[in-house]
Amino acid sequence: MAYWLLKTEPEEYSYCDLERDGTTVWEGVSNSLALKHLRTMEIGDLALIYHTGKERRVIGVAQIVSQPYPDPKLDDAKRVVVQVRAVRRVQEPITLTQIKQDGNFEGFDLLRLARLSIVPVSESHWQRLLQLTNGMN
Repeated sequence: MAYWLLKTEPEEYSYCDLERDGTTVWEGVSNSLALKHLRTMEIGDLALIYHTGKERRVIGVAQIVSQPYPDPKLDDAKRVVVQVRAVRRVQEPITLTQIKQDGNFEGFDLLRLARLSIVPVSESHWQRLLQLTNGMN
């Protein structure tokens, strides 16, 4: 199983929207490195949903529920999507400031490649992020 962080503008599609919908197609990814990450996702992988913009915080957990497939809205086989489903909202949202101030996130792509919309999360970073949400497992 792999772990991910998926960024979204909450005004466009928030974790509340995902909870309401249950599942959604994670689309709109155009950056080549983010697409590379998207192509490696597997059914069962877990992802933290991160609200960008003014919020800048981890808000919930989702699960990848499909293999990557070409975006049916586009005529470009390189532009893939996956389906994700809501798992649970975190007890305490984790802000970007908290992550930056925590010494355990050295080398974390969220901090190194700030504009990347899909970020791999190592198991140690995943466990630390869960601890920051008040022990959510």
